Amino acid sequence: MNFDVRDLRWYIAVAEELHFARAAKSLNIARTRLSRTVIDLEESLGFSLFVPGASPTQLTEQGAEFLLEARRLVAEDEERVAAEAAARTDPTFTIGYTEGVTLTKWTRIWAERIPDVELRLVPTTVETQLLPLADESADVCFVRLPIDRDGRSIITLYEEQLVVVVPKDHPVAAYDRVPVTDLADEHLLQDADEVPEWASVATEIADGSRLAPIEVESNAQLFEYVAAGLGIAVVPQSIARLHSRRDLVYRPVDGVASSPIAVAWPTDRTTELVEEFVGIVRGRSVRSSRGSTTPAAQTRKKAAPKKKPQPTASKGRKGSPPSKRGKRG
Repeated sequence: MNFDVRDLRWYIAVAEELHFARAAKSLNIARTRLSRTVIDLEESLGFSLFVPGASPTQLTEQGAEFLLEARRLVAEDEERVAAEAAARTDPTFTIGYTEGVTLTKWTRIWAERIPDVELRLVPTTVETQLLPLADESADVCFVRLPIDRDGRSIITLYEEQLVVVVPKDHPVAAYDRVPVTDLADEHLLQDADEVPEWASVATEIADGSRLAPIEVESNAQLFEYVAAGLGIAVVPQSIARLHSRRDLVYRPVDGVASSPIAVAWPTDRTTELVEEFVGIVRGRSVRSSRGSTTPAAQTRKKAAPKKKPQPTASKGRKGSPPSKRGKRG
């Protein structure tokens, strides 16, 4: 039997209040209208919901049983309405990205291919780059390797050159590139608490007596210390560009490992949108094998082969020698 959810709600109100007047007031309707609704409901069911003439109002045994059913039906309707509302909400795709990563190219392609799904960006640092995946606030994250791979899918995209950051008047500033061995006598500034994997270059530059552990809250602060002459810093090139200053310069360092950038996401949360985004960052075309059609290269109309020109009578000057191609004598 199909019931009007509104009628069920009104019945539940009376059954919980056990008072028609108070129930009508809570529903902001007339008492007579509420009574009529209950009578119609009883006629549809074929039994009485309330004991006739009872004062105060009492539920019949069948009325008490139907109250449980009415509550279940109303709860199901509320869940359905909530699900429909959630489905109407504009879908989003959230990307976390560690410091130095530029997303412009990929977000532009996403906007062209999937305009109905809004992109949200969450900036992170090397220390916090996995948090958006852990708390599920991001679908994928751009991270600096290495990271814990347990339960995560990881695709390495590219590797960044490490650079040394020095004051503008530092001797290193005079060179285009710097061998790591030339930095052996320098004070390498290094965060005393959080040391990214690429910062282990410290062990390649100098022994422990030349390291200068410091407390830093950001790379901007690290660069401030370099500008103050407290030492030098070795960071990925994109971070050096991000915090570029007129009083500092950075030079590529030869002989040290690079800093790999990868896109990572929880393997058990590999959705269609995640696969679509991974395809974009890997350069897959819109009509790739993961798409619904054949690759774009196969759908392009082949250009008609150019016809070879037919020989024609020469209209050159009389006596002009034919052109010759070959080795000069």
